[in-house]
Amino acid sequence: MSALQTFKASAHLQNGVQVKVASRNFEFIIDEPKSLGGTDTGMNPVEALLASLGACQSIVARVYAPKFGVNLNDFFVDVEGDIDLDGFFDKSEVRPGYSDIRYTFRIKTDSPPEQVEAFVQFLESKCPVGDTLAHPVNLKLDRIIIEN
Repeated sequence: MSALQTFKASAHLQNGVQVKVASRNFEFIIDEPKSLGGTDTGMNPVEALLASLGACQSIVARVYAPKFGVNLNDFFVDVEGDIDLDGFFDKSEVRPGYSDIRYTFRIKTDSPPEQVEAFVQFLESKCPVGDTLAHPVNLKLDRIIIEN
C-alpha cells in the first residue's frame, strides 16, 4: 500500500490580475501590488510561496517538537526571497523565479540549545514545501482544454 497522496488546487482568473484560488473547501484571493498592475487585494503568487514555506516549517515544528523534547513556547518563521523582475518582464535572460530564498526561525523555548539544533536540522529535512523548492520536481502541463 502506497502512502502517495494527491493534493489539488485551482486558480480562476478574476478582473485584472486578481485570481481566486481554491483547494478543498477553502479559497482566497491572490493579486499583485498596484506597482505591478494589480489592485493589492491579496498576496501575490511569489509572496504566497514564501508564506507556504514558513507555514510548512511551522507545522513540521509543531508536529516534531515533542519527539525531540523541545518545548515550543512560540515559533516564528521570517522568509524573504530575491527575484530579478527583468526575467518576468522579459527584459533580460535572467530566470523569472527566485534566485535566493532565506528564512529565519525565531524559537521561544527553554529547551537546551543542542536539542533545539538537532530538532531544527530534522525540521529542515522534513518540510515538503522546502524540499520541493530545494530539489527539482517534475512540473508539466498535463492538458489544455479550450472552451467556447
